[in-house]
Amino acid sequence: MSWGAAIIIILAVGIIWSNVVLLKKTAHMKMPDLLKKQQQDEKTEEQEKQEDSKPSKNEPPNSKP
Repeated sequence: MSWGAAIIIILAVGIIWSNVVLLKKTAHMKMPDLLKKQQQDEKTEEQEKQEDSKPSKNEPPNSKP
């Protein structure tokens, strides 16, 4: 086996090993609840749309000529 092939194999094994170590380290981390955040964002957007669609007290009602 040539030196080039040995270096490539060592690099591949090192990358795989580092990824496994990284996965083990991050396995017990708490992730933010993205689903709840997305639902809250959707609710606030809906509320803003409803508020925008309501005519304000100072605006005259739309009348058709």
